[in-house]
Amino acid sequence: MPQTISKGYKALVAEAESRIETLTVEAAQALHGSDDVVFVDLRDPRELEREGRMPGAFHCPRGMLEFWIDPESPYAKPVFQEDKRFVFFCGGGWRSALAAQAAQEMGLKPVAHVAGGFGAWKKAGAPVEPPAERKG
Repeated sequence: MPQTISKGYKALVAEAESRIETLTVEAAQALHGSDDVVFVDLRDPRELEREGRMPGAFHCPRGMLEFWIDPESPYAKPVFQEDKRFVFFCGGGWRSALAAQAAQEMGLKPVAHVAGGFGAWKKAGAPVEPPAERKG
């Protein structure tokens, strides 16, 4: 018999979005390139290879986020100790909502996420570094 899920991903994402700041692509574009803002790309490395990157974004695979934020972790990354605003994005805006909520719960602030993620960013004509050409 299949397991019954009491709270699905849609409810989790909606709950996260009610607790965090969600930026439109236009608002995110206005922040892009600011010295006091770090855009955090949560996508899988294969997504970056396939779809390209946001110029200047820091890549942190979603599965490593909490370990990279926590200064007590052996995997801690200095970028998350900086006094900056962190704007998370993924492919479509779901993972980034959950990630921004987790980061905020860990004490990282201010945080936000980009509605629609990299897909919406690209569709809006925002800056994108194309994927590197594959050799061989």
